[in-house]
Amino acid sequence: MNSFFLLIIGLPVLEIFLMIKVGGEIGAFNTIALIFLTAIIGIYFAKLQGIQTLKSGMANLYQNKLTAYDLLSGASIAIAALLLIIPGFFSDFLGFLLLIPFTRKILFNIAFRKKRKVNLNDHDKTIDGEIVDRKKDDL
Repeated sequence: MNSFFLLIIGLPVLEIFLMIKVGGEIGAFNTIALIFLTAIIGIYFAKLQGIQTLKSGMANLYQNKLTAYDLLSGASIAIAALLLIIPGFFSDFLGFLLLIPFTRKILFNIAFRKKRKVNLNDHDKTIDGEIVDRKKDDL
C-alpha cells in the first residue's frame, strides 16, 4: 500500500522536477515542443511496433503456436503508448524502453527471472497418487 501511494505521488513530482530542470536549460517553449515531439514520435513508433507484433502474432496463430511473448509484447506496446501520451520525460523514457524490442526482451527476462527460480523449487511439493476406477455395482 505504501509503495503504491509513493508511486502515485512520486511520479508526478519527478515529472515536474524534470520539466523544470529541462525548461531551465533549454527554455519553456522548447520544453513544450520537446514534450509534443516525443509524444508524436512515440505514438508513431507504437503504431509501427503494434502492427508488427499483430502480424507476428497472427502468423504464429495460423501455425498453432501462439507464444506468451507475443501477448506480453502487445500489452507492453499498449502501455508504452499510454506512457508516451502522458506528458513528461520520465514516462517518455519508460515508454521508449518498452517500444524497443531489444530492451523489451531484457525487461521481460528481468521480470520473469524471479518467477523461474520460485517455480524450480515447486517440484518438491508433488504428491503422488493413484486413480482407482470403481463402478457403482461393485460397491
